[in-house]
Amino acid sequence: MSTLTPSSMPHLNPTAFDGATIKQEEMPSPTALPLQSSELITYELRSIVKRTVDLAGATVGLLLLMPLMLLIALLVRLDSRGPVLFRQVRRGLRGRPFRMLKFRTMTADAEQRLVDLESSNESAGGVLFKLRDDPRVTRLGRFLRRHSLDELPQLINVLFGDMSLVGPRPLQLRDSDRLMASNPEAYARRLQVMPGVTGPWQVGGRSEVDADRMVELDLDYIEKWSLARDLVIISKTFLVVLLRKGAY
Repeated sequence: MSTLTPSSMPHLNPTAFDGATIKQEEMPSPTALPLQSSELITYELRSIVKRTVDLAGATVGLLLLMPLMLLIALLVRLDSRGPVLFRQVRRGLRGRPFRMLKFRTMTADAEQRLVDLESSNESAGGVLFKLRDDPRVTRLGRFLRRHSLDELPQLINVLFGDMSLVGPRPLQLRDSDRLMASNPEAYARRLQVMPGVTGPWQVGGRSEVDADRMVELDLDYIEKWSLARDLVIISKTFLVVLLRKGAY
């Protein structure tokens, strides 16, 4: 298994953001078996290669998509009351909390209304929260979600070293806590690598996949990680987005 190291790049300044204050403590690094010198060299090389691909991909992506992102930002501002960007605390590598960026697709009070919608959760097992006709989603937000355009600001998270282009998707704290309670081993394993903008769950069914299958896909990815596999997942992501498979 190849676990991947966090970037040495500076993290986002908390004062630059609105919303929730990060209170979660970093998850202690799991005790690891000592690596042989050859294994350590391979591990470091893979980490460097992955981070290099992340930086190159995020930089090129932002340069190419900046006009589209500016247009989306303007439309979000005009469509409904609230900030353009939605900043939500997620758990990253080894449980370190960070603020994941998305274009806002819900009403400004969406987080407060979640409790009232728990009884309508359509995801099997209750670990994930999924609701096809979520009343909190705005008119523009529904379009952005269907085309995965709301995820584009996460390229900034990649540049800042909080996320990778490919990896297990970082769960909402609600979902993360429930996974920790129901399957602590899988919870810890998912946090051994950097979370991704896309990943095996994204190309394996997204919202149509339940939590058990999501965990299965993520653990398989962690065990069998390779750069070639990352490139395959990125390629498949474009196809999934075009077909709008499992997005709502």
